[in-house]
Amino acid sequence: MLSLAKTVVFDPALLHKYNQPLPRYTSYPPATEMTEGFNPRDFEAAIAVGNYKQTPLSLYCHIPFCESACYFCGCNTVITRHKKVADPYLDYLERNIAQVAQRVKHRRVNQLHWGGGTPSYLTKAQVERLWNVLHEHFEFEPEAEISIEVNPRDLDREYVHFLKDLGFKRVSFGLQDFNLKVQAAVNRMQPEAMLFDAMGWLREAGFESVNVDLIYGLPYQTLATFRDTIEKTLRLDPDRIAVFNFAYVPWLKPVQKKHIDPGTLPGPAEKLEIFHMTIDRLTAADYQFIGMDHFAKAGDELAIAQSQGQLHRNFQGYTTLPESDLLGFGMTSISMLHDVYAQNHKGLRDFYKAMDVNELPLERGVVLSQDDILRRAVIMELMCQFELSKSAIEEKYHLNFDQDFDDYFARERQDLKVLEADGLVHLTPNHIEVLPAGRLLIRNIAAVFDPYLRNRTIRQFSQSV
Repeated sequence: MLSLAKTVVFDPALLHKYNQPLPRYTSYPPATEMTEGFNPRDFEAAIAVGNYKQTPLSLYCHIPFCESACYFCGCNTVITRHKKVADPYLDYLERNIAQVAQRVKHRRVNQLHWGGGTPSYLTKAQVERLWNVLHEHFEFEPEAEISIEVNPRDLDREYVHFLKDLGFKRVSFGLQDFNLKVQAAVNRMQPEAMLFDAMGWLREAGFESVNVDLIYGLPYQTLATFRDTIEKTLRLDPDRIAVFNFAYVPWLKPVQKKHIDPGTLPGPAEKLEIFHMTIDRLTAADYQFIGMDHFAKAGDELAIAQSQGQLHRNFQGYTTLPESDLLGFGMTSISMLHDVYAQNHKGLRDFYKAMDVNELPLERGVVLSQDDILRRAVIMELMCQFELSKSAIEEKYHLNFDQDFDDYFARERQDLKVLEADGLVHLTPNHIEVLPAGRLLIRNIAAVFDPYLRNRTIRQFSQSV
């Protein structure tokens, strides 16, 4: 196993050469492969297989509401200040939870996450209502990982302590940028004092882990202003930091076309300088580069799991938990089972309409082939561990009975040799090792094993750097 601490090499020429739109590979195949011709019976059959295997469960609840639109956001949201809209949504969400739970037999939950939108949009009474519904329908492991996304603008000390006392253990919130001009440009005003108050309350309440999100490439950002944001973020002392590349995709997000002037965005060269500075500063402050855009303190369980080759990845991001079946509840949420992915209706009305006739509110999905499952294992191993044992893959997927790893992936091996020539990977008879210069380009390396890319419109993805 490689020593992963502080082993990231920033090579501007390579980053420029390989920077292209690619999937983020929170799943393989990516969610773009789901189609509307999906048969809900395949979803039910996959749950039944998980029941037989007693696969642990990971649950996701989508709360779509936000009081205002953040112009950088790519999530499926409902913008309204009228909190009463949450009550009928919770009615339908409760029914969605019940209809799936009745298909699940004798399985325990080891992970729960509330995302959005803005889960902290809910009142305390609404939060407690949803919490109780989930615990009525599912049995949770005592040490289950339970997390929630919050908006600092919603928080006060009482609300924070309420979440902790209820049972949430982990929290994530968006900083994006401390600079007020940048905040104004993306319609996300949250003064410095507000952010430090929020972190103070979270620490006081005793949450196990606090993650913060930053975004580079936003309007009016410069190397100097984002350096100031990084220094203030380090003063906050979060356990984990995600540093996302802003995806300016006005052809997909009308709000960006309307509100963001491309002339205010940092140019490609400065954007790379910002990312370079961020990596250098965070790793110097003892945050370990986990992969893609995620950093964790050296003693964090993500860093430890990666060093032990036990890191995993799903639609909820990097996790230390073993492979689970992910069940998504609410509009637009995605379920990720062993050989089936399925997504609920993205529109609120369509979601309600399906529930009104007691149908599973599935809009689209995909059934994975054995080739998909094999390629998923290869991609996730590279994404999470930065290395792969060919013999381990051969043994787990029985390749050695008819052909070995190199035979099966003969075309991909030729592509990997090109990456090896550029110093991104090192190939041995039994291993693929991602080199320090390749770790920032892990999506490019994973994409070698993704044949769907040949038929995709790549403009629907964000840039790899």
